[in-house]
Amino acid sequence: MFSSRFSRRWIYAGALAAFLAIGAPRPAEGAIVERIVAVVGERPILLSELRLRARPHMYRIHLSTPDPTQQAAQESEMFRELLNRMIDERLEEQAADKAHLTVTPEDVDAGIQQVAGQAKLTPKDLIAEAKRQGLTEQDYRDEIRRQLLEGKLVQLRVRGRVRVTDQDARAAYGHLVKQIQSESPVDLRIIALAIPPGATQQQVDAQKIVAEEIANKAKKGEDFCGLVSQYSMDPTTKHTCGSRGPLGMGQLFGELQTMAKTLKPGETGDPVFFRDPMGNSAYLVVQLASQQPKVPPFDEVREQMMERAFVEATERQRKQWLQELRRGVYIDIRL
Repeated sequence: MFSSRFSRRWIYAGALAAFLAIGAPRPAEGAIVERIVAVVGERPILLSELRLRARPHMYRIHLSTPDPTQQAAQESEMFRELLNRMIDERLEEQAADKAHLTVTPEDVDAGIQQVAGQAKLTPKDLIAEAKRQGLTEQDYRDEIRRQLLEGKLVQLRVRGRVRVTDQDARAAYGHLVKQIQSESPVDLRIIALAIPPGATQQQVDAQKIVAEEIANKAKKGEDFCGLVSQYSMDPTTKHTCGSRGPLGMGQLFGELQTMAKTLKPGETGDPVFFRDPMGNSAYLVVQLASQQPKVPPFDEVREQMMERAFVEATERQRKQWLQELRRGVYIDIRL
């Protein structure tokens, strides 16, 4: 599981992203007034070039964000990031010319073959799909070529800078654990005992006592779903045993995150006090319905973590190398 998840190659990351992007219709575009959005050395980057490269990103934004105001904000950020990426590509092209590195049509064909294999398509079908969705064959081949060229440059200029230790692998393992904790969903059953607005301290204390009694009943084995039906003041979860469905750790506030990490499935914790941003408050009795997937011990995945650490270190060194290239070239951003 871990080797397939973390084994990466420079060409396939961008190439596969390009493939996924072609699986959707192009958003409508208005007339473009041509202008220069950046200058790298003596070479300009035109607005039309930027908008051409932005098409798949624009589609994803329009698909996932229906609100026009949010769309505009995301598009603005996307254009800035993409322009910086295009500047880096110009710098990489210059570095490749100096190093006499080239990508042949045969290299591109092989790259397309690899992407098609990953997508379980033939190269012909892959190109046909690109054309059907509005990308020319040359657009797609250019994307593959850029990824191949970057891979060769990384191999030549960056890989020699990378040194990975066992400490780096352990740090990568720590990042993995945090990632799984934040992304893998958990299912919590919750009995909510609301506290009326303007309640006195005596009323708050009384509600806490009720919450403790409910928690004790659950800990002694009383059916939690029955307790939800009898006590919970949250009408939206009365018929789901107190569950709102699997939620990522990032969607839970601190005390619930702690419970999700420490409770075993079917186990009930002590009541917790909750107050939302609107000032509404409640005592919550929480039972863990399902647990996050467990991460194998470090020693079992040491090799994969060394590989992950190597990928992360390579990316850091690549960014540092690009910064060095930028310092030696005139760059004027006009977006």
